[in-house]
Amino acid sequence: MLIGDVARRSGVSARMLRHYDSLGLVRPTGRTDAGYREYSGEDIRRIFHIESLRSLGLSLRDVGRALDDPGFTPAELVDDLIRQTRERIAAETELLTRLSRIGAAEPAGWEDVLQIVALLQALGSKSAGTRQRAALSSVDEVPVEALVEAALSETDPNVAGALRWALARSGDGGLALLAEGLGAPEAEVRKRAVRSIAEIPNGKATALLREALANPDIVVRRYAALALGARGVADAVPTLIDMIVEETNDVDAADALSALASDPASADQIAARLVDRLAHGTVDSSARRRLTQALADIPGSTASDALADLSHDEDRAVALTAAYILGIRTARQRNFRPDPPIEYAEGEGAAG
Repeated sequence: MLIGDVARRSGVSARMLRHYDSLGLVRPTGRTDAGYREYSGEDIRRIFHIESLRSLGLSLRDVGRALDDPGFTPAELVDDLIRQTRERIAAETELLTRLSRIGAAEPAGWEDVLQIVALLQALGSKSAGTRQRAALSSVDEVPVEALVEAALSETDPNVAGALRWALARSGDGGLALLAEGLGAPEAEVRKRAVRSIAEIPNGKATALLREALANPDIVVRRYAALALGARGVADAVPTLIDMIVEETNDVDAADALSALASDPASADQIAARLVDRLAHGTVDSSARRRLTQALADIPGSTASDALADLSHDEDRAVALTAAYILGIRTARQRNFRPDPPIEYAEGEGAAG
């Protein structure tokens, strides 16, 4: 079969067939009466083998070795091809992500495109200062998806804070991606996600934080409870009390309970929950003392009555703590007691 026929039937151009010939990959084994090179059936089979190996990403040099070297083993080469393919896919995926972000920003012209690209590159810089400056740039100029990705991967605390600030300024556009971060396999990513959500001051973020109270990750639950306590969401109370018992951010947890107790309707309920935990037989002495201290900033009669009872507790440390707090509360109430109303004699009145 002549070269033109081979090219039509194999899909390999005549020019490439001549290149194979020059490299010694496929040399026609026959000649016509007119002296033209003629490919045999075996030659054509070899062409298809070459094309099959090339489709895997092998170079022509490696193709020649695979076909002609009896000692050639494919395992190492295939492993190398797998690595190269993964690297290429990762690079293409990164490019696709970058293009998607640029498209989402709806640039009006190439100047906008160049500015967005510069910001994206800055967010991925090895310099923490450069990343921080990019995060603090105008929020409208940085695609929110890029901010979320950067926030979920950032290890520098200063840069992470700047990214959370930028996300809070951007509204709720990144909440869906941050919600996915709450279910990430990496614990650090989950923590960064809940901390970012906690700084977004809107109802959708609050709803996500409520859901996070049931997250399997205890760290996520704790951060969510602290944020919800500051927002006045009573659902956080059980987790906040657990934090006091476990001595994990217990001061912050007590402050959050105090903020929640500013609502008179909640104060007695919070005090009652603290008292219940104090009575729990599995709570050790140091935890009971912390729970007693938490009662200090809970207003209302339930907390005061509990402190009065605890001032006689069998645990001397708890009793002394309760008595001290009760003394302060009593003194404070005396100092802030309103003056009695002034009674005027008949015919008298206030000045003016």
